[in-house]
Amino acid sequence: MRDIDLAFASGGERLAGTLTLPDGDGPFPAVLLVPGSGPVDRDSDHRRLPLGVTRQLAAAFAAAGIASLRYDKRGVGASTGRFLAAGFRDNMDDAGAALAALRERPELDPGHVALAGHSEGALIAANLAAHDPAVAAVVLLAGTAGSGAETLRWQAARLAPTLPAFVRAVLRLTRTDLVAKVTKNHERIRRTTTDVARIGGVRVNARWTREFLDYDPAADLARIHAPVLAVTGDKDLQVNPEDLARMAELVPGPIETHVIPDLSHILRRQPGPPSLRAYRREAREPIDARVEELVTGWLARTLSAPANPVHPTNL
Repeated sequence: MRDIDLAFASGGERLAGTLTLPDGDGPFPAVLLVPGSGPVDRDSDHRRLPLGVTRQLAAAFAAAGIASLRYDKRGVGASTGRFLAAGFRDNMDDAGAALAALRERPELDPGHVALAGHSEGALIAANLAAHDPAVAAVVLLAGTAGSGAETLRWQAARLAPTLPAFVRAVLRLTRTDLVAKVTKNHERIRRTTTDVARIGGVRVNARWTREFLDYDPAADLARIHAPVLAVTGDKDLQVNPEDLARMAELVPGPIETHVIPDLSHILRRQPGPPSLRAYRREAREPIDARVEELVTGWLARTLSAPANPVHPTNL
């Protein structure tokens, strides 16, 4: 495969990424890889937790004859801007600009360009596909069908039993309801008006949080007519695997859903009780082969089909 540096503009910033091409002359089908939440670079690496999700998928796609583009988020890696000042809607705009830049490449077949998003990236991919009928296919990895507020409350309830025994004991002694505490913090953030705010002594991306809390993907999912593959692990502590059934109800086009046993939110195999504390150890391993093979095979089959014409009913 070949890696080419690619830069594009969005919201007054210069975003940098990597276009990965398979061997051969093309034109190739292609996938825009949309990263998950947090200050992650084009490889899905955070400075404290290198996940490598998009880098590993790009390599798998190239081996299957599929090109891809992945990029650094604002203020991360070689991209300009301030990460903490970027909103959830800014991230959507950036992904749209990346998609436009990808389609302009002469090595690619613009009629066979797909989206693949992980976590927050899955929400953004669904939003792009809902408003761009030329998208050929959509992969939603660890996505959700509920609002940001609902998802974060579910997270808090799901995480509470997995906390260390000492922490659970403190919560019981202080009569602290974790879900209520999280909800209260969210209401504090809703009352802010700045891009960045200090909550509990920690600087947080307040604008991103306000926009994420209020975003409900249901309307976007209901507008997607392109084929969809949605995959979530049954050990996911950050999104509800049961949302896959809701996605299947909402998406009017063809959709295939998979709940993968013993798979965590970071797309690694996680035997035993689900745990966030296992992430650091799991991140040293590659993403689960079941995910890589499922996604790559599905995209290879879907993107080999003739391009669908855009009809007014799909707009």
